[in-house]
Amino acid sequence: MSLKMMYITNKPEVALIAESAGVDRIFIDLEYIGKDIRQGGMDTVQSKHSLDDVKAVSEKLTKAELLVRVNPIHEKTEAYSSSKEEIDTAIENGAKVLMLPYFKTVEEVEKFVELVDGRCKAMVLLETPEAAEIVDEIVKVKGLDEIFIGLNDLSLGRGKKFMFELLADGTVDTLIAKFKEAGLPYGFGGLASLEGGLLPGKMVLKEHYRLGSTCVILSRSFCNTDKVKDLKEVEEIFKGVETIREYEKLCENADDFEDNRRMVKEAVSKIVGK
Repeated sequence: MSLKMMYITNKPEVALIAESAGVDRIFIDLEYIGKDIRQGGMDTVQSKHSLDDVKAVSEKLTKAELLVRVNPIHEKTEAYSSSKEEIDTAIENGAKVLMLPYFKTVEEVEKFVELVDGRCKAMVLLETPEAAEIVDEIVKVKGLDEIFIGLNDLSLGRGKKFMFELLADGTVDTLIAKFKEAGLPYGFGGLASLEGGLLPGKMVLKEHYRLGSTCVILSRSFCNTDKVKDLKEVEEIFKGVETIREYEKLCENADDFEDNRRMVKEAVSKIVGK
């Protein structure tokens, strides 16, 4: 079974190209509270998407699910609305999956699930060392539908130099064992083209299949529409989805997972060493 591919964009025209190419989930990113502080100076995606974007994109999609990352659980202030208001509006505007980022306690996850109230899928982004420490309790929260490991922030929180160190050192394996035991669908990290990225996409993709992952984000390295403006060029780039799907068929029947795992460890070691 192929991975659910997710792509971050708030542009309806790009979302339609991605959907047509076989992307399963269009990902709108509302998160901004505290993100600029913890990721300051890092070359990470800090989107400026809005609840209006949720509505605009949802009205165009016909096949792909609309996933919306909301802000961490928060109360209303003069600067922004409450989590309840944000979640209610996101669902009203067409979100089919909501993702809670940067939580540190079971109570935050329980509050999130309570606010979603079964109106769409509830997914959490495990990306803090605190959340990783209490993963046994997190996976027991009733009403939780999916979980995703956010390698960027989790690696930052653990003082790592490169996000895929967590894949090489067994952290991802350990967390996934907990997800499997709880019967939760899960995914992790981002995927560039098969040959692109500091750690080649082929290696990352095969690790997804070794670990039984169900979803992955197509990274900014796959298609950065802040730089690529021409829609025809965007369409050409998204033809790469078909290439990834073809490689997935090989991964389904692969017998060299341990060899690939060893190569991942070696490649990560060289990257970190540099």
